[in-house]
Amino acid sequence: MGSLSIWHWLIVLIVVVLVFGTGKLRNLGKDLGSAVKGFKEGMQEAGLNDGTPAQQKTAEPAQVTQADNTLEGQAREAAAPSEKS
Repeated sequence: MGSLSIWHWLIVLIVVVLVFGTGKLRNLGKDLGSAVKGFKEGMQEAGLNDGTPAQQKTAEPAQVTQADNTLEGQAREAAAPSEKS
């Protein structure tokens, strides 16, 4: 029961062609190819934006200085809920 031989794969291919037809399979191949091409172009553009290849980008830890410690709001104590009788 191990691996499938070439004959098994040929039968599977024939069944797929009969079920979907050559037109749909051709369109699927074109769509998949254009998606892969677009992905590769996007990865190359991402690397060109800052001058480094996309594979070599690393995140650097943020450095906090005294000037960066700003507060956008102040914390207040919550008012005690009023009791209604």
